[in-house]
Amino acid sequence: MTAGLVLIPTYNERENVELIIRAVLGLPKNFHVLIIDDGSPDGTGTIVRGLLPEFAGRLHLEERTGKLGLGTAYLFGFKWALARGYEFVYEMDADFSHNPLDLLRLHETCAVLGYDLAIGSRYVQGVNVVNWPMSRVLMSYFASKYVRFITGMPIHDATAGFKCYSAKVLRAINLQRIHFVGYAFQIEMKWLAYTLGFRLQEVPIIFTDRTRGQSKMSSGIFKEALLGVVQMKVSSWLHPPRRADAPQGTPRVAAAQ
Repeated sequence: MTAGLVLIPTYNERENVELIIRAVLGLPKNFHVLIIDDGSPDGTGTIVRGLLPEFAGRLHLEERTGKLGLGTAYLFGFKWALARGYEFVYEMDADFSHNPLDLLRLHETCAVLGYDLAIGSRYVQGVNVVNWPMSRVLMSYFASKYVRFITGMPIHDATAGFKCYSAKVLRAINLQRIHFVGYAFQIEMKWLAYTLGFRLQEVPIIFTDRTRGQSKMSSGIFKEALLGVVQMKVSSWLHPPRRADAPQGTPRVAAAQ
């Protein structure tokens, strides 16, 4: 029985991609990996294709044309996973900022403890970030505080990108109507899971900035999050989210207050 599918979007990650694949598939659980590569010109996809025979049935590759954005890569991966019947679906970076060993803890939180969404949290127990400049730590930390204040969502790390979803969460969220593609995508997915009544749990992790390759972070991603969260909250008042897996005629779910 598989422990679930780990989604790893890539763009120019040739220094990291083989290492992260071997680290995840070497864990003492039967994880599968889907690499979603956005046409990396550095040959990331070629490296993954070369590993497919070695990890037949456990490693998968989908190559898209052009750099289409992190949020769209995860949405693609969610639909891919649901179509193939995976019970748990994980989000993870390729650059080892997320420790592969923590996948085991995320899995246990959902599969054993029964939570619907496990969030690898940098801020649930203080600030656990290594090798970031202080300006970036403060920007990320206070962005999450801001999101918590605006939405009332009881999450300390609202922009976290290391997560385990139970498939029932992804089936319930209308993935066709996700609006955002950057940091706000991570907030929107948590917000929808929360407003639809699912059980969310933060799992403390240590986040370590990449040592190989180049960061894809930009100030525009943070701006999208700061402005998007207000739009998201107002929209939930005007159009409370409805479960995508509910029968026609089911009343809308009241937005969380």
